[in-house]
Amino acid sequence: MTIRVLIADDQGIVRAGLTTILNGQPGIEVVGQAADGRAAVALALRLRPDVCLFDIRMPVLDGIEATRLLAGPEVPDPIAVVVITTFDTDEYIYGALKAGARGFLLKGAEPDQLVQAIHAAVQGDALIDPAITGRLLATLATSGPAAAPAQPIQALTDREEDVLAEVARGRTNAEIARDLHISMSTVKFHLTGLMTKLGARNRVELALWAYQTNRVT
Repeated sequence: MTIRVLIADDQGIVRAGLTTILNGQPGIEVVGQAADGRAAVALALRLRPDVCLFDIRMPVLDGIEATRLLAGPEVPDPIAVVVITTFDTDEYIYGALKAGARGFLLKGAEPDQLVQAIHAAVQGDALIDPAITGRLLATLATSGPAAAPAQPIQALTDREEDVLAEVARGRTNAEIARDLHISMSTVKFHLTGLMTKLGARNRVELALWAYQTNRVT
């Protein structure tokens, strides 16, 4: 299966560079480019790519609002969005998290991290740049809205707590399976249970909840 990617960045040289990297990977094809958020949303709705790769600072409509329109909680058929940005400020990344982004990379990331983020987004994982994972989520947990974290509809099992901690540390499904000595299908089973109990839409929200409830420091 070829993963179809849409790139949105206001700098032509950045779009060209990302396109060259991704088109050089087997199984990935860049199917469209946009220079502003509004054009990106319109193109994404027309092309229905597997993944959108968005900058945060874009004219007309920024990457956070574009992400919300394509992947937000009110979207019935969301499109996976990965944010790639020069600016790793907590305000920007928190906004993107709440808007439904499924991955976060800095533009200084290695090409293989970009490819991993694309694949992770398609598989329902969320890859966050290792350079900001711990600091970002810990800061978001304390600097976000003052509302108390949601309470699970059922108590988490010990194994769910183990999986949750691994997710909060930025581990992929394969890494969780390896570290906890369980199968991939078991990891996915526990992730489904966690999302159901916590009302979370994705792994990023699971990780954020783990920090908000002091399960990971």
